[in-house]
Amino acid sequence: MRKAFGAFAALILGLGVAAYIGLPGPAGAQGGGTIEVEVKYNGAPVIETLKVNKDTEQCGKEAKLEKVVVGASKGLANAVVSVAGAKGPAGAKAVKATIDQKGCSFKPHVVAMQGGEIDVLNSDGILHNIHTYSTANPSINKAQPKFKKTMTEKFEKPEIIKVTCDVHSWMLGWIAVMPHPYFGVTDANGVAKIENAPAGKQTIEVWHETLGKQTKDVEVKAGQTVKVSLEMTKK
Repeated sequence: MRKAFGAFAALILGLGVAAYIGLPGPAGAQGGGTIEVEVKYNGAPVIETLKVNKDTEQCGKEAKLEKVVVGASKGLANAVVSVAGAKGPAGAKAVKATIDQKGCSFKPHVVAMQGGEIDVLNSDGILHNIHTYSTANPSINKAQPKFKKTMTEKFEKPEIIKVTCDVHSWMLGWIAVMPHPYFGVTDANGVAKIENAPAGKQTIEVWHETLGKQTKDVEVKAGQTVKVSLEMTKK
């Protein structure tokens, strides 16, 4: 009995106490780290206001096209951040993305997804027509009547895809299809987090629909969070 207990105790010490008692191990247990990216823009927001003359009960009388959204601390929203050149873990399954047509606008304005399926919702209860502009993936041009609340589409190859509605010409959105899971979209404060990013020297790439692309190198350490700050400039 003593020999059995001694062997069991040795096994527990070898695996680690955290594993034995069910506590989570360190964030870098699988060799990854977290990258917190802050994107700023030292300029004014760019907002276009258009008059609406169709489906005003759902769409309102004016539509605002927010092409550059800047927060109180100069944080730039709707920028896609990713680890350039990274490869995703073998066998990892992509999480299905969602884009909604609500208030006659695409929500969220920018969707980032790993290659796979995306649900296109119609929360307005009116006729929409989703139209995508792409080169690597087949383009979509489909009517979505009010009774068809969800359409599931697929984008498998990496690229940035422009999305419009042929019924409501002011509607504009973007779908960023990524080849791996190491990406994010900045929030209203201009911040996005990339979890479980590969350790080592990496290059962060930032894409914005109006301001273009920018990159910055970073050193990622397993189990740690590294902060990166970039400032986009007007093209």
